[in-house]
Amino acid sequence: MLRPGATGDSTKAPMNDPCQPPPRLRDLAVSERPQERLERLGATALSDTELLAMLLRSGSRGMNVLTVAQQLLTKAGSLADLVLWQDTDFRQLKGIGRVKAAQLITVMEIARRVLASERDTAPILNRPQLVLEHFQPLLAGLTVEKFWVVCLNRKNRLLKLVEITSGTATSSLVHPREVFREAIRHGATAVLCAHNHPSGDPAPSAADIQVTRQLREAAKTVDIDLTDHVILGRPAADPRGLGYYSFRETGML
Repeated sequence: MLRPGATGDSTKAPMNDPCQPPPRLRDLAVSERPQERLERLGATALSDTELLAMLLRSGSRGMNVLTVAQQLLTKAGSLADLVLWQDTDFRQLKGIGRVKAAQLITVMEIARRVLASERDTAPILNRPQLVLEHFQPLLAGLTVEKFWVVCLNRKNRLLKLVEITSGTATSSLVHPREVFREAIRHGATAVLCAHNHPSGDPAPSAADIQVTRQLREAAKTVDIDLTDHVILGRPAADPRGLGYYSFRETGML
């Protein structure tokens, strides 16, 4: 005789049993599997979790691939935040080993490069806010200081972006001749210099001020306009909430 609420199937686990492992992917209805949904509906129909599951391909013992993908998103906060992750971050999660971490790092780097790739119409970079927006894909995940020269034409439209130096997390030195050598090589009539502060606070250091003075004097010598030197950070870490510091706006150039 069955107790009230019993089903008669003594092998069936309770629906909400916390000790019961997640169902295997192959146990899901065919129409609900990411691969089938992708083929039937297209990539835009997939959730963030399903897209990650397609990259991971498989889960781990006792944890299907959708569960691993969901935990990854929960830990990171969003797909966008995953761009900032390093190999060690991915490998902290159960179900992600060396190979899967390498695959994810590769995909995130591709995403960064696509975002940073030159557009069909070169942007006009005549305001520091525009400079910050243009550099944001390049800044994602950077833990070292880099210095770029932005070669411009007479209308302040981008001709070429060149990375000059890549330093430690606290310093990056640049010599004016390296900056203007690139400007001359690419036929620029003006240059804009930019470097990042990994801390996110764009306030200039004494070294930043000194190199800006050197660049200003060198620009006069070679007769190439130095339109600005912009220090790039993050609005959340900037006491002014801007996320950048412009030497032009502060009157040094």
